[in-house]
Amino acid sequence: MAEFDSSRFLKNLTVRPGVYQMKDASGKILYVGKAKNLKARVSSYFRGSGLASKTMAMVSKIAQVEITVTRNEVEALLLEQNLIKDSKPPYNILLRDDKSYPYVFMNTSHRFPGLYYRRGNRQSVGKTFGPFPSAGAVKSTLNLIQKTFQIRQCEESVFQNRSRPCLQYQIGRCSAPCVNYVTEAEYAEDLDDTRLFLEGRGGELLASLEARMDEAAQSLQFEKAARYRNTISRVRRVQAEQVMESDSADLDAVAVFQQSGGICIAILSVRGGRVLGVNSQFPDAGLLETPEEILDAFIPQYYLSSARLVPPEVICSHPVHEATLVADALSQHCGRKVRIAHAVRGVRQQFLDLAKTNAEESLALRLATRDGQAKRLKDFADRFALDVPERIECFDISHTSGEATVASCVVFDPSGPLKSDYRIFNITDVTAGDDYAAMRQALSRRYRRVKTGEVPLPDVLIIDGGKGQLTEAIEILSELGVHDVFVLGVSKGPSRKAGFELLHRADTGEELSLPSTAPALHLIQHIRDEAHRFAITKHRQARGKARSQSPLEGIPGVGAKRRQSLLRHFGGLRELARASVSDIAKVSGMSHQTAELVYSALHAD
Repeated sequence: MAEFDSSRFLKNLTVRPGVYQMKDASGKILYVGKAKNLKARVSSYFRGSGLASKTMAMVSKIAQVEITVTRNEVEALLLEQNLIKDSKPPYNILLRDDKSYPYVFMNTSHRFPGLYYRRGNRQSVGKTFGPFPSAGAVKSTLNLIQKTFQIRQCEESVFQNRSRPCLQYQIGRCSAPCVNYVTEAEYAEDLDDTRLFLEGRGGELLASLEARMDEAAQSLQFEKAARYRNTISRVRRVQAEQVMESDSADLDAVAVFQQSGGICIAILSVRGGRVLGVNSQFPDAGLLETPEEILDAFIPQYYLSSARLVPPEVICSHPVHEATLVADALSQHCGRKVRIAHAVRGVRQQFLDLAKTNAEESLALRLATRDGQAKRLKDFADRFALDVPERIECFDISHTSGEATVASCVVFDPSGPLKSDYRIFNITDVTAGDDYAAMRQALSRRYRRVKTGEVPLPDVLIIDGGKGQLTEAIEILSELGVHDVFVLGVSKGPSRKAGFELLHRADTGEELSLPSTAPALHLIQHIRDEAHRFAITKHRQARGKARSQSPLEGIPGVGAKRRQSLLRHFGGLRELARASVSDIAKVSGMSHQTAELVYSALHAD
């Protein structure tokens, strides 16, 4: 296996939370870790200095790194522990599996009950909550309860001998019942909230907290109302993190993602409601074109061609045309009923969304890091009788009915996207919706700087558009005296499907198409898609800045009442921006489709 190219891998790694597995040349797992930011964490292993000798020894053996994206750190922690337990990597700390799960204990016989971490037999008088998947999960929960409800966690010997409050009171993590700084009634109220929280009765808890917040605000007790607001925010955040653990499903979520001539199928394994891992496959689709056709062929082959365990349920990102037939075959294969579904809701939809995210991230990494990048460049050069290009630039225009028009310029070199050289052009003084004039302005501004030597001259210029856009590019380059650039226009073919693009050569005026399997076409698609993505992102950002109003205003279907409901539910824009689509959809009067619009508006950057 070729030496692991860490710089190229890290350049395209996501900043989402997740789990990483480091493997040697034989495919053996060396180490499993979790991260809040995968790019930042994995990058730390490949820095030039400051690594321990044991870490350096492990890094020297790395031949590949596999990632699994999760929705948050909680899921990453649970998945990390499952993978460590299953694979026992040599560079991880391996703990003895004593089958004794940790739990939270409340000593209800006390006048001011406390909360404690416990493991083993439950002999004491009191109430228990759990079990939890790990000691870390218990300690994280207790830490959150300290911050949110200020319930004491000191042992009885400490509690009985206090004459003044301890440091926990000083930093706002305990209400100091040991010195009677809180009444029994007030403490009992906080304890009831804690019990509802630990029992998973979040809806009942939030309703109670919101009622008390409104009551405090109406009686002008604003500090008390603010404390309730902060408690509500913390509880909502934890609910969002725990949603993936709220179902006992046994299933595989199978998602297909296609881009730039590549295909990834991610199989997310869920057992007992917990994500165990993702298996990413990169098949050659052959004559198959649509995701539905790919799934039709993939699912029977994946589950029937080996002794692989088939779960009771397989949920798919796209419909399987012969779902009943395939489900019957899988049922006969494993000796029990198997269900295949596509239209799912709730937690299952979240599992499916996570599988889709992993498919997208895995394909992006594969396209950017695989050895085929050089092959794609060479095929491009051969088909157009050029030297292998060292620098390719691509332009695209984006606007909404002429509003906030921007032009993107993305740059690729032999290593892939050169994001440090990306540029955006805010288009002004042109007729709204005139893409030709917008392209002319962007190219003029860009290639004046090329002519003066401020930026390098590209070998290839790709224009996302047909003959009209290409004509503008040829004219502006001629006016500026910019030569020795191979100019190519890319437009959608008659079917408007990926793989059937029409290419327009500026040098010969020829119009041609390449086979859908051609590496050169995959390269062109990748560059074109990246230019489109960058243009859309910056357009939304520019449009948001141009509208001097709340980011919630102007969203279709979100009027004054819904804006008020959203802000009241989450306690402000900051918490709303942290919420997921499913959290927003839970607000009264919000549909899932409208929630997606709100989420997109708040994350336009």
